[in-house]
Amino acid sequence: MRKKLKIILLVLLAFLLYFVVGMLAPFVHLKTVRPQEKEKIQTESFYNRSGKNGVDRARIVEDNQEALDMRLHMIQKAKKEIILSTFDIREGDSTEDIFAALVQAAHRGVRVKILVDGLYGTLHMSGKPIFQAAGSDPNIEIRFYNTPNPLKPWTIHGCLHDKYLVIDNQYLLMGGRNTFDYFLGTHKGKGVGLDREIFIVNTGKEKDSAVGQVKQYFQNVWNLKVCKTAFDRWSAAKRQTEIQRLLKKAQTLRIPKIDDEEITVPTKKATLVTNPTHIYGKEPLVWETLKQLMLHANRRIMIHTPYAVFSKEMYHGMKEITQKVPDTTIILNSIASGDNICASADYQKNKNKIIHTGVSLYEYMGKHSTHGKSLVIDDDLAVVGSYNFDCRSTYVDTETMLVVHGKEITKQLEEKLYALKDGSLKVRRDGTYEKNKKVREQTMDTKKRRMITFLSYLIQGFRYLA
Repeated sequence: MRKKLKIILLVLLAFLLYFVVGMLAPFVHLKTVRPQEKEKIQTESFYNRSGKNGVDRARIVEDNQEALDMRLHMIQKAKKEIILSTFDIREGDSTEDIFAALVQAAHRGVRVKILVDGLYGTLHMSGKPIFQAAGSDPNIEIRFYNTPNPLKPWTIHGCLHDKYLVIDNQYLLMGGRNTFDYFLGTHKGKGVGLDREIFIVNTGKEKDSAVGQVKQYFQNVWNLKVCKTAFDRWSAAKRQTEIQRLLKKAQTLRIPKIDDEEITVPTKKATLVTNPTHIYGKEPLVWETLKQLMLHANRRIMIHTPYAVFSKEMYHGMKEITQKVPDTTIILNSIASGDNICASADYQKNKNKIIHTGVSLYEYMGKHSTHGKSLVIDDDLAVVGSYNFDCRSTYVDTETMLVVHGKEITKQLEEKLYALKDGSLKVRRDGTYEKNKKVREQTMDTKKRRMITFLSYLIQGFRYLA
């Protein structure tokens, strides 16, 4: 009996070792962008110097209720196709509204495609009637990107981090918001994440618009072998009951009337930037592109990222940038305000390294955690999307960023970043804060402080996944 137990224990330990090594080892080596790929990054191609406006009009969407309203407005306008790609969908009030609108659109003949990260889709959507009913509707298809296989642990970390909504050839909404109540709507008594998106209206031909670029990117990802259809089989009776409930819900939705031209401003050009779409360690194409754009700035750079977890390459790149553009600012969550405990722990450990890149560092001290990912370069380049300035977004996940040339939209984004900066404390070179009578330093409870300190040492061996 003891011999059998010993054998079982050895087998379990062997599998655990296999699992841990298989999960971590494939991502240890951080790739660099190959010279031939670097040559393709032509910073001048992101600008339109003709003096004429491009086909896309744009608006920065900051407020969570506006973000929900915009989604409902866009879905209501759909005539042929709706594309939704997101990292995470969870049940909740905002999800009820969105899926009611999607089902209603499907029943008027609109084709709906929904792509969700496989890990988070499995965790938060499986077994839920609202998703099973929608996914089994003839005009709606839900696919998961890379559902992890425990027997193949190297499949666990490659996540779909893209977040965008496309309607026909007309509308695009892209940013950092996931699809649940934390980021959408106004829900009393629930947590709130502060985020940001850019709304695009295409006024011309699809091929000239960011809408067409994102649709082409989506189709390439949608057709990958790692993307598998989910929820396509469910009891017809159960589906009918849930679909009728959602259609009834759709009749009660209060969708605001939005004048697309009135709320948007003209832009010169919009260009999509993405990471590779396979599930393994990636060449850091988004990081390299943003770095090159920042290195070509003339006056100033403002970066908003929830977290900062830099690799050696990123530390070196940020030093290059600050030497070229001394007026470079990063705004991120304070450790007390942040909701990503691992990223906060790494920041506590490596904060001084970030300071010594030469950036002006500001920590947001608001009540809620910020989740937006944006850059302002000079006075005419606005960048919004899903990319965090951390190792996971740089080397592991799929990411999408929209680079928009235009002074008016850049001014809009600049105002949002200055509002965040006004609620932040500047970090001195020694890591302490400059005094600001208008901003109160957030503090952590003892439990969180101890956990952060413990993790700050523990995660250093695999911070490349943070």
